[in-house]
Amino acid sequence: MFEKLPGVAQRFIKYVKVDTQSAYVSDSYPSTFKQLNLAEVLVEELKEIGLKDVYMDEFGYVFGTVPANVESKAPKIGFLAHMDTTPEVSGANVKPQVVENYDGNDIVLNKEKNIVLSVEDTPELKNCIGQTMITTDGTTLLGADDKAGIAEIITAAEYLINHPEIPHGTVKVAFTPDEEVGRGVLNFDIKKFDVDFAYTLDGGPLGEYTYETFNAAKADVVINGKNVHPGLSKNKMINSMEILMDLNSMLPLNQRPQYTENREGYFHLLNVSGDVERTEASFYIRDHDKEEFEFKKLLLEKAVEFINVKYRRNVIDMKMEDSYYNMKYILKDKMHIVKTAEKAIEEVGVKPFSKSMRGGTDGAWLTYAGLPTPNIFVGGYNFHSKFECVSVFAMEKASEVIVKIAELYGKTE
Repeated sequence: MFEKLPGVAQRFIKYVKVDTQSAYVSDSYPSTFKQLNLAEVLVEELKEIGLKDVYMDEFGYVFGTVPANVESKAPKIGFLAHMDTTPEVSGANVKPQVVENYDGNDIVLNKEKNIVLSVEDTPELKNCIGQTMITTDGTTLLGADDKAGIAEIITAAEYLINHPEIPHGTVKVAFTPDEEVGRGVLNFDIKKFDVDFAYTLDGGPLGEYTYETFNAAKADVVINGKNVHPGLSKNKMINSMEILMDLNSMLPLNQRPQYTENREGYFHLLNVSGDVERTEASFYIRDHDKEEFEFKKLLLEKAVEFINVKYRRNVIDMKMEDSYYNMKYILKDKMHIVKTAEKAIEEVGVKPFSKSMRGGTDGAWLTYAGLPTPNIFVGGYNFHSKFECVSVFAMEKASEVIVKIAELYGKTE
């Protein structure tokens, strides 16, 4: 069945079968060396289809260039996607399934385990009726975030090479590791990439483009308790796990992810490990608004201070660092990049829509580092989940959008 699919989907299926799950805790870069297995595949593929200056650098970034075929003042454009998948759900032994001519009903992912992708939980599936869908088998994620983006970029690059009649300036591609753990462009050399601006292919449904993301920070806490036999513990035991519960309860209940949407920020207790003596945990802090973001960080700091005063000792040690910022504050002065993406989406016959992204991309980092980089759809749903799926039609359209952006700027006088 896979061989009947268009090239972009066949590429995607090949990529998702390579386990590239990154890791939150690691002393290496990339955080898992298995990401390099896909990087090596991509290097060979870029060379085969005719890109120039193809290489993988010492950090695992993959680069390639489609040389300009016009002598106009066309800008140099970059397109990026990330190779890793989230640590939160297994990305090993992915078994993609193809649903042809989707009928709008629930999709049984795994009959034996009674795992069903329901329309009630994912009503957006109604927008995909009649399309070919690629799903998981219900036991792993799929990897559309962001291997769909990789497949779309490479398919577009191949199309530009094989159709020299399409005018375009220099087009560069880059594929990054470790985006899912917030380190995707930690070692990315913007000057060496040498483009005027870029786009990430790391968005959601058909037609979506994004130039607003969260402001984001991560707080790691270590709570030091005191373990005493419970039968002899009065006025002696300090239970570090209970202190974490106290800390989390001091943060606004209605500002947890499950109670927020659109531009509402949140505190997210990401992971916990520990016992009575010592507990370690991490929080994500997110908000689109810069002032609210700073207030959320202050609130968490004050909560930690209060608990330390309450126990008359530093039972909580916290390290908090900003992760990325809302790219809107930079892009508002460079809106031609966003408007061209919008126009390209329209010209390939898709209705564009802008959405504030409840997350971040490599582009958020790059924008603040000096390389304006908004985000474009890849056609997927339910990222970071065993219910992840992607529309083949949307993948084809995403590739067409890339080609159209290059063409629109290639016509620059």
